[in-house]
Amino acid sequence: MERLLPGPAERVWEFLTDPDKRALWLAGGPMELRLGGAVELHFRHADLSPVKVPTPEAYRAMEAGHVLRGTVTQIDPLHRLGFTWGPGPAASEVMFELVPQGNLVRLVLTHTRLADSAELRSVSGGWHTHADILEDRLRGQVPEAFWTRHAVIEAMYRQRERNG
Repeated sequence: MERLLPGPAERVWEFLTDPDKRALWLAGGPMELRLGGAVELHFRHADLSPVKVPTPEAYRAMEAGHVLRGTVTQIDPLHRLGFTWGPGPAASEVMFELVPQGNLVRLVLTHTRLADSAELRSVSGGWHTHADILEDRLRGQVPEAFWTRHAVIEAMYRQRERNG
């Protein structure tokens, strides 16, 4: 997926790598910014917006928080950050690429090695929702509740899947 975000690239990079800024749109937690470095993402979806809504039943296990661990697979400061999404050889991989375009920054987000269409739908809905929140944060706007937006996007993916 791609998004055109308010720049500069240094600011967007901080929102990817600084745990406190990353916690505003994705997940906090430490990240060793070196090849092979440890990644620990602490997800608290209810904290991504001041707007509070109930967690959907399908995601209740994550309501109190969820920790995901991975390893940095690529890093080129201000340009590229990649890491495994989970431990071990079966882990999927996430790649963020930043391309400056004047006062804006094109974010290219790729999530590869997903197990099946259900996992693809789940992470796609999640990434679009997180990217919406990132864009709101960079624009100084109050983001919509994570689960409200996620439900809309996930339903859209389900419909696309049914339509082929």
